[in-house]
Order: sequence, then C-alpha cells, then structure tokens
Amino acid sequence: MSDTAKPLLIKRYASRRLYNTETSDYVTLEDIAGFIREGREVQIVDLKSGDDLTRQYLLQIIAEHESRGENVLPIDVLTDLVRSYTTQAQSVVPEFLAMSFEMLREGQSTIMENMSKANPMAAMPGFEEMQRQQQAFLKTMMAGWPGMPKAENGKESKDELDEIKKQLAELQKKLSGMN
Repeated sequence: MSDTAKPLLIKRYASRRLYNTETSDYVTLEDIAGFIREGREVQIVDLKSGDDLTRQYLLQIIAEHESRGENVLPIDVLTDLVRSYTTQAQSVVPEFLAMSFEMLREGQSTIMENMSKANPMAAMPGFEEMQRQQQAFLKTMMAGWPGMPKAENGKESKDELDEIKKQLAELQKKLSGMN
C-alpha cells in the first residue's frame, strides 16, 4: 500500500501540538486542511490515550473557515444539524448527508454539461461570469473528495438512491423543457 493510499497519521501530544508521523514535524490545522484538499485521508490520535480525535479536529477546521467568512454551510443547514442532535432524526442524518454528497459527486458532470447548453438565462447580463463561478465552485467542492462510505443496508438504500436519482432526472427534464 502506498503512503498516499493509507491515512496520514497525526499524533496529538499532551501540549496539544500535532505531529505528522510521515515527515516527523509539527503541523497546524491549516496544514491538515491542505492534506485533505489534496485528497489525503487523515487520522488524528491522542498520543497518550490512543483516542481517535479526527472528527473533533475536522469540525474545528470547518468552524475556523466559517468564522473567517468562508461560508459554505447556510445558516439553515447549521440550524438543522444542531436540531438533529436533539431529535430522532439524528440516526438518519449521517446517511442522508453521505447520500447527498454522493449524488452531488455523481451529478457534477451532468450539472456542468447542463450549464453549458443553450439556456434562456444566457441573454442575461453577467450570466457567463455567473456560470464560470458556478463551475469553479463545483470543481473546488469536488476536488480531492475520496469516496464516501456506502450505506450498510445495500438493497434498501440503493432503492432509495435510485428513487432520488429518478426524481432528479425528472426535475432536470422539466428544467430542460423550460428552454
């Protein structure tokens, strides 16, 4: 197994410093975010206890980016996520999010293709720039995303995913018909 195929192990020392075991040097949260953007899987563990701290640090990276004004998550989504921790929806939210990102990844080429077809909005001033920005956004969002874990209960989840794909295709057909 190559070094880039296995997760990059980062150890957190008692001093809270993060140590890259591959390069034998200390790293920052921004360094870790860079590894992830490059497509590396990262695992962060506490040196003393061996606890996996990856989720905690990934959430911290997201929070820091959001606090700097790099808003990717709309306030409604954040609110719904907080709500999901206090409701029965908590059990379905992770699977729903994983399926949503999987659909986004799979639909990227379709979205890009549809954006380049004749569109009545093309006559709108600034449309080409908006289209370019949307394409850049999608490429940035998808860059280096490793595959999301597949749902555990295969057939049932596959049927649900197929139904969602069917609904998406119908919506795309209706949108194309508006041209």
